Amino acid sequence: MSEITEAAVIPDSKLARAITEYIRDTETDLLFNHSSRVYQFGAIAGVRRGLTFDRELLYAGAMFHDIGLMPGHGSQYERFEVDGAHAARDFLRSHGISEADAYTVWTAIALHTTPGVPQHMHPVVALVTAGVEMDVLGLTYDEYSDAEREAVVNAFPRTPHFKEDIIQAFYDGIKHRPDTTFGNVKADVIADKEPHFYRGNFCSVIRNSHWHG
Repeated sequence: MSEITEAAVIPDSKLARAITEYIRDTETDLLFNHSSRVYQFGAIAGVRRGLTFDRELLYAGAMFHDIGLMPGHGSQYERFEVDGAHAARDFLRSHGISEADAYTVWTAIALHTTPGVPQHMHPVVALVTAGVEMDVLGLTYDEYSDAEREAVVNAFPRTPHFKEDIIQAFYDGIKHRPDTTFGNVKADVIADKEPHFYRGNFCSVIRNSHWHG
């Protein structure tokens, strides 16, 4: 087994297998493969950074992080990240995982689109975001070797037009609840697909509040 594979290995456990089965049955191939790469890139980052982390919890966070985009798992008024966090917490509770560990995964998913915060938190929280930022945004692309990137993508392929495909998947999962993107990077997705979209404005909220002065 290569060093790359060892760093990115998916846990061989009853819980991990249950997570894999559930997400494979629930998500599109696009999101399943993306989430699997998020785990692997996050795990590689964790090993490289010398972090001690629970691979099962990281796997849960990575695999559930986009489930809130799927029909039947997305609410009308919550951010899709929160829907995904709730789904993961409920799943973990049903498999006997402690409240503390379930809450760690909840936090990792809820914050994975909140730049600048997760890296200062629990390793599982930090590494879910690290995996997302690598696979979607390529922010740390040069921190991975060609062999590492190729091994991950060969295991869980990117579609030929993944960049546009993932933007479309984001839009499909949030277009019915645009107000939940206020203060969130996903507002960019709505604006990209809907040129006349009116973004919420933080300063306008302050100025239009009921407070005087």
